[in-house]
Amino acid sequence: MHIMLNHRILSRFHEPLKARAQGPHTWLESFDWTPERISEAITGVEVFVGSHLRAEDARRAGRLRLVHVVGAGYDGIALDALGPQVSVTTTHHHGRSIAEHVLMSVMMLSRDVLGADRALRAGQWRNVAVDPQLPFGTTLEGRRVGIIGFGETGTEVARLCQAVGMRVRAVRRDPSAPVPQDLRTDWIGGNDRLPDLLAESDVVVVTVPLGPATRGLIGPAELAAMGPGALLVNVARGPVVQEDALYEALDTGVIAGAALDVWWSGPPQAPSRLPFHDLPNVLMTPHHSGHTTDTFAARALEIADNINRLEQGRPLTNVVRAGAATAT
Repeated sequence: MHIMLNHRILSRFHEPLKARAQGPHTWLESFDWTPERISEAITGVEVFVGSHLRAEDARRAGRLRLVHVVGAGYDGIALDALGPQVSVTTTHHHGRSIAEHVLMSVMMLSRDVLGADRALRAGQWRNVAVDPQLPFGTTLEGRRVGIIGFGETGTEVARLCQAVGMRVRAVRRDPSAPVPQDLRTDWIGGNDRLPDLLAESDVVVVTVPLGPATRGLIGPAELAAMGPGALLVNVARGPVVQEDALYEALDTGVIAGAALDVWWSGPPQAPSRLPFHDLPNVLMTPHHSGHTTDTFAARALEIADNINRLEQGRPLTNVVRAGAATAT
């Protein structure tokens, strides 16, 4: 088959990917190609591996049978422009990596690591021994974490938070779905219990996918419900949280702080049109919470396995759109 690999990160794992994918496939690594070159080549492609596929390219891809998204979110794929024969699948394996990032971020905000680092680099000792006005940091044991969304990432966040003694509660679309046996939660409710979760949590972690129901989910009322001592961690998508409302809440002390790994725009633009970088209570990272060797090595193998299933006519895994020309 002709396979287009259009993903800069996954291309670093192209050797295990190609070794696992059986058959004499032709691989086109197009992550650094011009849009024009991609449009020309995609007419002969049967499998597209990547996170972004433009509508015009999807319409030109007459031989396409499978779009394999590199990750869980497929909002970058023009689904409506794909032919009816095309299946769309996803891959995950990021939950543990993102959960560790979440726990690290909460610890850094709880101990004001960024402020202490900035001060010491400037030659100032900044701790409670030399500054009696400085607030103490807090430990995590006994603090309450509220998780919005309870899929792979949410459950891994719960697992690590539980391990350090935090109390866990969550909201999700289906509150009756089974919970892993090793997790002990205060409660898990439907999305209608979001106000309860916000009011009862010291730390709120956003892990839901972006869609019509979640865009702008966290706004002024939700941030006010969290309270002035609460922390927000967003590892989902930037627009799940309202940009202006969050900046205002952080700037005026409506909430205590935030860790943001996802934003409202991407490179080469600035992450936000607002100066979050000027706020001392914000931890900023460039959407890299899931960028570990473990995540992408596992994704490469799973994508290769799905390519093998397609070649052999076997059912695909992680199907989000079933195509007429493939087994599902």
